[in-house]
Amino acid sequence: MTTLHGSPCWYELTSAPGRLRAAEDFYARVLGWRVEDAGMEGFDYRLAVSDGDMVAGMMEMPEDVADMPPFWLLYVAVEDADDAVARIEAAGGSVHRAVQVIPGTGRFAILADPQGAAIGILEPEPMEDEETQGNAFDQGKEGHGNWHELMSPDPEAGFAFYARIFGWQKSDAIDMGEMGLYQLFSHDGADIGGMQGLGNAPCPCWLVYFGVNGVTEALARITGNGGNIIHGPQEVPGGAFIAIAQDPQGAAFAVVGPREHTA
Repeated sequence: MTTLHGSPCWYELTSAPGRLRAAEDFYARVLGWRVEDAGMEGFDYRLAVSDGDMVAGMMEMPEDVADMPPFWLLYVAVEDADDAVARIEAAGGSVHRAVQVIPGTGRFAILADPQGAAIGILEPEPMEDEETQGNAFDQGKEGHGNWHELMSPDPEAGFAFYARIFGWQKSDAIDMGEMGLYQLFSHDGADIGGMQGLGNAPCPCWLVYFGVNGVTEALARITGNGGNIIHGPQEVPGGAFIAIAQDPQGAAFAVVGPREHTA
């Protein structure tokens, strides 16, 4: 799959200091990932592989933010990282980590939207085989990124911001009563996520959903390995089921798929 500007392209877990191996073991058991060392000199960074695709990265919380709770970060592909940062700042966003180079991968930055939700951008380094690029997000494969959900105190302003930066478009909107509208958004002709009010989220944030074959079994693996179920399982439009969870270190993530395992 060719990586396009505005496409979700990477997922990154930052664990508590000294607990990277524990996080690696948890997600390997829950999502079936094979986790390997990235081989970065002087920096312990792990790569999660599912069905032959690199789908996520894992690292320990940097020393300068060691008190932050563990979390998952969504990265979105951009054509030009410097231009994207400039446009994000002009639109009211802020910069947490300025543009940096990852040798052999590309250029990245970590930012926040005007309401405070953190998000990463990645300008991928061109690869000879474009089929190897951008496979972390694949709604047809388990163990891959599947859906992206923004919890925001002003989801309408949030959508306007992301539409301006990434070209995302409004899709269907679902009336959730007292919780307000759940606004689906699309990119390149496919729905890739939704935006809603803050709800029970402690702060503005993105929630990453990973595909699983059997949400019931996935929840058993989550709780059996020390995780916690926050919500679900719940059926959503289209017949799939979702559940929101926390890993043993408190990082929130979600799973989506059929309720029971299918052949």
